[in-house]
Amino acid sequence: MPIKTETVLAMRCPECGKMEYHKIQRFQISRSVSYDVKCDCGTEVLSISTQDRSQYSLKLACVYCGDLHQHTVSGRRIWGSADVVDLYCSETDLELGCIGQETSVRQALDGREEELESLVSEFGQDEYFFNSQIMHKVLRFLQDISEKGSLYCQCGNRQIGVDIFPDRVELYCNKCNSVNIIYAENEDDLLVIQNLEEIQLLKNGFECLDSLSRTRGPRGPQNTSGRGRKNKP
Repeated sequence: MPIKTETVLAMRCPECGKMEYHKIQRFQISRSVSYDVKCDCGTEVLSISTQDRSQYSLKLACVYCGDLHQHTVSGRRIWGSADVVDLYCSETDLELGCIGQETSVRQALDGREEELESLVSEFGQDEYFFNSQIMHKVLRFLQDISEKGSLYCQCGNRQIGVDIFPDRVELYCNKCNSVNIIYAENEDDLLVIQNLEEIQLLKNGFECLDSLSRTRGPRGPQNTSGRGRKNKP
């Protein structure tokens, strides 16, 4: 069996918000110099170093808390294991990405997509959503926009929170308290969001994206003081 000399890092950039795959060669990392991984936008997302090639130190830029997190991982797990190494924010315990063999990493991320589907299915079974099929499609579309780095606030914050209600999704910015409501009740609501290439929250503002707001005004005031079930797109 040949010795594997390549691993793949899947990680979300803290600056632009995109999820990217980065190939790392074993011999790019020396005992004296760390190897830095950068997003296409130029932001450094990870620095990896080793002293003995048996243990590797990973420093990750966190998209959630903004700090650097350090993980120590064995070379066997990075280069030789079929299992991926999950990388987390130590402050929030939210997942930042994973590293391992390319096939395993891509399968793991596909599994994360299935978790989102499971969330919808879980609530759909007890009729939590007004229209579970529409909500499922809206959440998947939000996931795609987020992974392209196209979900952000005018204040500069790209760490957008999400609350899920039976009839809508509320996007909010913790920095300037802006709110964007996306309804998910019918096909017309779905068409509104599917026509968007990006979602930009208004700084200190409030906006409603739905089929009725595009024709005869918003559906009426919503109680946004109580949050629904939170998730991260």
